[in-house]
Amino acid sequence: MARSSYFRAAAILLCAIAANGQDAAPRSNTPIDNAAFQLGAGDVIQITAVDAEEVSKGPIRISSDGYINLPTLGRLKAADRTLEELQSAIADRLKRLIVDPDVSVSVVESHSQPVSVLGAVKTPGVIQLQGRKTLVEVMSLAGGLTEDAGYVARITRQKQYGSLPLANATDDPSGQYSVAEVNLQKVIEAQDPGGNILMMPNDLISVPKAQMVYVIGDVVKPTAIALGDQKTLTVLQAMGIVAGYARTAKATEAKILRIAPGSTTRTEVPVNLKAMLAGKTADIALKPEDILFVPNSLKKDLAYQTFQSLGGSASMMLYRVP
Repeated sequence: MARSSYFRAAAILLCAIAANGQDAAPRSNTPIDNAAFQLGAGDVIQITAVDAEEVSKGPIRISSDGYINLPTLGRLKAADRTLEELQSAIADRLKRLIVDPDVSVSVVESHSQPVSVLGAVKTPGVIQLQGRKTLVEVMSLAGGLTEDAGYVARITRQKQYGSLPLANATDDPSGQYSVAEVNLQKVIEAQDPGGNILMMPNDLISVPKAQMVYVIGDVVKPTAIALGDQKTLTVLQAMGIVAGYARTAKATEAKILRIAPGSTTRTEVPVNLKAMLAGKTADIALKPEDILFVPNSLKKDLAYQTFQSLGGSASMMLYRVP
């Protein structure tokens, strides 16, 4: 996908969701889907009962054991019930006192259905599910993806809610969690609508940062390249992305700066771009976090020094490999 179009598509989709009633951050007064929402311990509810003012006092917090205690009606189980089910249960109790009782229950605050969204999203944290929410909707509530987000979201679900409905889902060694990965690019581009799964309470969504390759120095478009599913890129492919090297480049003395295994220092891999482009030497595969540096014939170290001083990709264009 050309340049940052993946993120432009994501932004358009997430903004569309927000325009249809989803806030950029979770709020307690988001409308509740009565048919789908199940109450839980810690939720705060408001009960309104016509002709039963003592019952209508509130709001009421559901206790840790899942019960509420109502005047004249006693203890009543609220957790694991929908709003309609709780309304019906309260009405049944009130029938002893009132003919044809009229009861309504609403959620003031939801605290029982958290979903944690971590990693490369704009507002990581805990979101309370209120009604049925899909993966994309929850990502929207987390503010959407950051520019350096990877393509894959990792989802962990407690087995009490069943296994994740994804083909690559596996159980963790403890058998208590279902774990799977979703390709966000395919979900956002509607190539994998089945990946936009419904989220469950206590789900954990982790979005790692993308693995990057950097092309700097005397090239036409210095670029940070986010790798896609293939996880690798060759020198010639990278040079195509940056539109080649400049006339002033010393193309015979390019080099790959590569982090040595188990170390924080980089080793140098010589690259003769002229010979490579002429087919006289083999193309080289770049690895994640490689820096392809093309020196200038006059100041061949300046670009790399600038890159380091800016903390890596701070002033670089971002390109995403599809």
